[in-house]
Amino acid sequence: MALSEQELLAKVPTGLYIGGKWVAGSGAPIRVEDPATGKVLHEISNATAEDGLAALTAADDAQAAWAKVAPRERGELLRRTFELVRERSEEFATLISLEMGKPIAEARGEVAYGNEFLRWFSEEAVRISGRFGTSPEGTGRMLVAQRPVGPAFAITPWNFPLAMATRKIGPAIAAGCTMVVKPAELTPLTTLLLVQTMEEAGLPAGVVNVITTSTSAATSGPIIADTRLRKITFTGSTQVGRKLLEQSAQRILRTSMELGGNAPFLVFEDADLEAAVNGAMLAKMRNIGQACTAANRFIVHESVADAFAAKLGERMGALKLGRGVDADTTCGPVINEKARENMQRLVDATLAEGADLVVGGESGSGDGYFFKPTVLANVKPGSTILSEEIFGPIAPIVRFKTEEEAVRLANDTEYGLVSYAFTEDLKRGMRLIDSLDTGMTGLNTGLVSNAAAPFGGVKASGLGREGGLEGINEYLETKYVMIPDPSL
Repeated sequence: MALSEQELLAKVPTGLYIGGKWVAGSGAPIRVEDPATGKVLHEISNATAEDGLAALTAADDAQAAWAKVAPRERGELLRRTFELVRERSEEFATLISLEMGKPIAEARGEVAYGNEFLRWFSEEAVRISGRFGTSPEGTGRMLVAQRPVGPAFAITPWNFPLAMATRKIGPAIAAGCTMVVKPAELTPLTTLLLVQTMEEAGLPAGVVNVITTSTSAATSGPIIADTRLRKITFTGSTQVGRKLLEQSAQRILRTSMELGGNAPFLVFEDADLEAAVNGAMLAKMRNIGQACTAANRFIVHESVADAFAAKLGERMGALKLGRGVDADTTCGPVINEKARENMQRLVDATLAEGADLVVGGESGSGDGYFFKPTVLANVKPGSTILSEEIFGPIAPIVRFKTEEEAVRLANDTEYGLVSYAFTEDLKRGMRLIDSLDTGMTGLNTGLVSNAAAPFGGVKASGLGREGGLEGINEYLETKYVMIPDPSL
């Protein structure tokens, strides 16, 4: 029998998770809002700097023992957690929808996607390898091994509260690292429920610790400065990422940074227009446009720009705003009032700079932080909206004439996370793979994320990769040993 919203919320722990125990935070409680109503969903503990250091102490105390646990056993813990999350997938999906606002169908998709990181890295735990061979001079044997980096600090964003947690916790556990996890203040409930589930699956005390806080910088600073910390992994804005890199540089910490994006979405004159519009809806409206992978700039050939704008406008205009947990909702709210005000600012600026409004362009009615899905046509090169990460349901369309111009417009940004391109010309597609300056490309698709693939970008979009074969390497360091040949 499905739980009611109140019954589900009552299951979510309200404390900090430190050293295998749920404890109260020292700060004033954090009130978690439902962005679809603006009302408080839950009150949880608020960690101070002292609480953060206590969590790091627990992680450090557990590190040596956890590193010695057999890889198979580490993998089995992740697998058991995967099975429990799958059994309770509807509870996780509902909680995501309540605290983040995304439609329930998308929340179910996040649960399936996020849970795959637990399954994937449960299988990767036993595949950590090294090598052994004779030195070129023949004087000895060279042993190269991988070992866990050590205690890690994971800072996760609000937009994918399950997937961003599992994408960091999964490889850390598999590699033999302990962690302190700090979920976003806006959407911490899913992470708390996840760690409670891991505890039920047999998580040893101190291996994963969770601190929720409203004073992120003040609480994180002492952790990053502490000599016991060996790694920081962060997903969030480039602005915050730069500050964390500066702090990490003082201690020469290993860092993984998945930062902002300004994804171009290219549509060429030979593209299958229906497929391109379907891809655009996926790339733009996943998570209500609040994703670093969201298509930010639609760069469309002048011969199909009008038709593309009309078709996309029709699809965007047909979306139904509402609470994510309501079955008929196809577009939820943006995360808060600040985000909604930013949507209006971007639309007003773009229209003032000469663009045409196709659909939307204003806030939705009623309670909550709704903004109508918006399409802006004939956006002028150099417009304000083209240089900022929109993080909302707005699609600006720019025209181009030649492939060279399209690539130039696509690469004209400090970011380089993901790009999308629609063309039926295979040779052009292969050229675009090389010429688009991003860490990921979706060729004739609007969805690139997969637990088995390396996720990450170039330029100001970050450092390192999450997921795939590469994901576990972010939590391992290389140890080389020279063994002299005793016969010499």
